[in-house]
Amino acid sequence: MEGVRYKKSDFYYELPPELIAQTPAEPRDSSRLLVYDRATDKVEHRIFRDVCDYLKSGDVLVINNTKVLPARMYAHTVNGGRIEILLLKRLDKDRWEVLAKPGKKCAVGKSFTISDKLSFTVEGVTDSGERIVRFIYDGVFENIIEEVGSMPLPPYIKEKLSDKNRYQTVYAKTDGSAAAPTAGLHFTPALLQKIRDMGVEVVEVLLHVGLGTFRPVKEDIITDHKMHSEHYEVTDSAASTINRAKAEGRRVIAVGTTSVRTLESAADESGAVRAGSGDTQIFIYPPYKFKCVDALITNFHLPESTLVMLVAALVGREKILDLYKTAVDERYRFFSFGDAMMIINKV
Repeated sequence: MEGVRYKKSDFYYELPPELIAQTPAEPRDSSRLLVYDRATDKVEHRIFRDVCDYLKSGDVLVINNTKVLPARMYAHTVNGGRIEILLLKRLDKDRWEVLAKPGKKCAVGKSFTISDKLSFTVEGVTDSGERIVRFIYDGVFENIIEEVGSMPLPPYIKEKLSDKNRYQTVYAKTDGSAAAPTAGLHFTPALLQKIRDMGVEVVEVLLHVGLGTFRPVKEDIITDHKMHSEHYEVTDSAASTINRAKAEGRRVIAVGTTSVRTLESAADESGAVRAGSGDTQIFIYPPYKFKCVDALITNFHLPESTLVMLVAALVGREKILDLYKTAVDERYRFFSFGDAMMIINKV
């Protein structure tokens, strides 16, 4: 397997457009849940709140407490030119990396106005074409963007979101993401409490979801793809809880690919998770030996995306495509507001 050079097309699957979920399930935990147990090669079809049937006392459930910024904003020049920007990554107090459309209008040195309280100047361009901008504002930046920004829903969602909190997890805390860690959207406070009452330890980590979520794989050979950098943090308490569980043979279950990327970035070769913060460009694809994660709760991802490649690394390329075909045949809902899958690698 080490010699395999996968192509992007190796991770393609057919998806009828009507299976792309346009609105979130109500209530959150009423989504469907496809469960796959590797040990038995068994597939079950359940409702998300049934996830408790696959958890047990002593498990560690790892969630990403990032909070999505209302990161999409529209700006104009004094001449009336209009552009759209998407906040991607905070570089310091007032400087951000942003995605600008159309980029050709955002030359270095140009200034733009978003509102009477917020404007910015373009200071640079990254190697991949994003803009580095410095914001000028009157007041508290986070409060201002709450007023003028909108949720950065993915382009495949055409319907307007009536409640912007439905694109946040119920445990979102730390501002900084350009997209939601969507596997977490299925949890309700009551479901999380039920899970804790079972004796499952719920541990929070942080990864701010960045441009990688929006960027398609363009290179034919997937190893040529360059992942975008994302900021992550693991507290001393989180690392201690996870490491104690691993030492005692208990399971670590990641909620979402963002939690996987955090854990696998912070873990050493022995599987021990190091507390700290940093930026990660980890790209997980088959064959990959997971250092920390024993099971994964995730949504159904776009064909040929880095996320479907990550999930394929957990169960194998052929098996994930087989499971996705099953999900299509069973009319599961796909992508950000879609249904969920649980992959159990360790019972």
